[in-house]
Amino acid sequence: MAHLTAEQMRAAFGALDEILERPVRLVIGGSGAMILTHGARERTAVVDAISIGASAIELEPLVRRIAKELGISADWLNSYYGTFAHVLPEGYSTRLRRVFDGAHLTADALGFEDLLIMKCLARRGKDVAHARALLRLKPDLDLVSSHIEALQQRGVPGATEALDFLDDLEE
Repeated sequence: MAHLTAEQMRAAFGALDEILERPVRLVIGGSGAMILTHGARERTAVVDAISIGASAIELEPLVRRIAKELGISADWLNSYYGTFAHVLPEGYSTRLRRVFDGAHLTADALGFEDLLIMKCLARRGKDVAHARALLRLKPDLDLVSSHIEALQQRGVPGATEALDFLDDLEE
């Protein structure tokens, strides 16, 4: 299956909105958030999202139905990044950016600072380009570095490397 564009993600959100029977909110991270919030001309294999109002298990049959209807990957909505949400700073919700607002579904993408924190912690090859793109958007680097330092003090694995990654990006 092809990777998703911003247009395809929004179409999938619209289709999901039409079949939901109660309010659900998605908090989107990763490449999907990058594409939806600053118009990156990229594609992503999946939309990394935490769902509020319905579990990933409850959404799974709906996600598969939409995938079949739209001809996209059956796992286009991925809840795995939720296992990393514990590294987000307190107050991240004040920086969320609305990317979809339907009758039953709302979708918000992480703010630039929070995306940068996640990209620094992940440190994969594709994260370098994403982090550099985020730096061009002038995020609050004091917030980013102080939060990663706090994670380091808490002993969060990878925080020291995340600080090094951020330092290398800033040079």
